[in-house]
Amino acid sequence: MIMLENIIGTRCADSFRVTTFYYSPRETAMAVHTAGRFGILQKILLTTLCVSLIPLAIIWAIDNQGIRQLTGERAEQQLAAFSRNLATRVDDWVTMNQRMLLQNAALKDVVSMRADRQNPVLQTITRNYEWAYLAFTTDTSGNNIGRSDGKRTKYYGDRDYIKQVLAGKPFGKQVLIGKTSGKPALVLSAPIHDQRSALSGVIAIAMTLSDLSRSITEARIGQSGFAFLLDEKGEVIAHQSKKFTRTRADFSRHPAFLALKQGQQQAIYQDESGNKVIASVQKTRDGWVVITQQDYDEAYAPVRAANLRAMVLLVATLLVVILVAVLVSKRLAEPIRNLTRAADQLSQGKLDITIEGLDRRDEIGDLARAVDRLGTSIKFAIQRLRKKAA
Repeated sequence: MIMLENIIGTRCADSFRVTTFYYSPRETAMAVHTAGRFGILQKILLTTLCVSLIPLAIIWAIDNQGIRQLTGERAEQQLAAFSRNLATRVDDWVTMNQRMLLQNAALKDVVSMRADRQNPVLQTITRNYEWAYLAFTTDTSGNNIGRSDGKRTKYYGDRDYIKQVLAGKPFGKQVLIGKTSGKPALVLSAPIHDQRSALSGVIAIAMTLSDLSRSITEARIGQSGFAFLLDEKGEVIAHQSKKFTRTRADFSRHPAFLALKQGQQQAIYQDESGNKVIASVQKTRDGWVVITQQDYDEAYAPVRAANLRAMVLLVATLLVVILVAVLVSKRLAEPIRNLTRAADQLSQGKLDITIEGLDRRDEIGDLARAVDRLGTSIKFAIQRLRKKAA
């Protein structure tokens, strides 16, 4: 602690001498020690940073988590919406052909179950629907009655699409490999009812899947996303790989197909190349399965971009906060330092000093005025001592 030595006045040939203030050795050591201490500037700066950065970090973490979740959900929803759109295309295409079958099955010429009356109607179907290459009818035993191609009749009672209608289903459906094209073909069938609404036969059309396959395989999402179509057994109907399509490859063990079996509509897995893939699965009304897959990195690129933007924003905010904290800390600490120097000078007997901050209206102003009053009191005290010494 700074000590003030007694002021001694002495008469010596009309001279007056006053001893000055001094520091003891212990006080000098303390003054040297304070040069490297954790001062008020550092304390104010640390407090300001803690008060501002801790809430900021918490808010940023919460917001960033929300942004990541929202962006991730948006990427998944985009993939799911793409699958639903393709499934709707498939449903619309199949529904259109089923309605056409029902309309023709109700015609009197078809209900007659006579080949000479049915054949012109069947030929009109293949002529107006370019993807239908064969239209034919059978009786309830599966025997062929009418044909659009003029070829010899044959037995169809062993075909699934005939059995399905004869078993009471409103429509029959089967995907086959065309004998001439070597490509998947779809056969749709519908019942023929007589005037008493009794089942009298089956009408069916065999169609190429070129248009439907093209709408599936040409659909793209991003750079790596594509779609393919499986039947209810998991066999390929349409795929961008002609090999898979031509051989009707079995995808029943595909992770996305298995996920659908477990009631899930999304799956994340590694493809045959080792790339991480996310897939969305959508089932059509007739049981077919549309799978849309995309590289995981591309699908979640918006998430990484959002993380990068959030990090840049956080760093920029931190820099601004630190700058403001430094300026505020200096603004608060500098007046206190000035008053500390003034008090130190007063303790050394330097009374002709200027006290800064006297006009401030805060606690620092109060302290400045107190130091100023202290200096004035010391001056008066010295003057009284001089008068007594004289």
